[in-house]
Amino acid sequence: MAIQGSEWTPGAIVPHLTVRNLDESIDFYRVAFGAIELYRSPATAEFGQLASLKIWNSVILVSAELPSQRPEKPELGFVASPETLRGTTCVFQICVPDADDVYHRAVRSGALPAMPLTDMFWGDRYGWVRDPFGYLWAICSVNEIVSPEENDRRMFLAAERKVETR
Repeated sequence: MAIQGSEWTPGAIVPHLTVRNLDESIDFYRVAFGAIELYRSPATAEFGQLASLKIWNSVILVSAELPSQRPEKPELGFVASPETLRGTTCVFQICVPDADDVYHRAVRSGALPAMPLTDMFWGDRYGWVRDPFGYLWAICSVNEIVSPEENDRRMFLAAERKVETR
């Protein structure tokens, strides 16, 4: 995005989220994740409304879904909110200093717990929340750095324990 104050780092992957209600989503991301609004376009019937947000060290775009424009713009048939799709096709992972704080703040702000925070075999404190707009956020903190070999060993042990408890 070449709008002053909302530029991206060259080579960065910038997620573009589609939601039904842009204002509500910006409010949620601000409270839950400390998002800073870098830019918000005016709303027009032709282009809809888009916002550029900074969440920690990442920039994301959020735009309002335009179902009324689909007959005139077939390309919009490829874009829909998770609410419309009744599910999402991706998980956004954010690594933060205190996963417990961010996870619980997101839940207090309206997210649903999807996977409880757990100390995982790969060294992270890790859990999922589903935001009010249907997107999944994996929230993690690094507890320890493990070698690939140690990760594999722990993964097989964890899998064995799961099989034993069935």
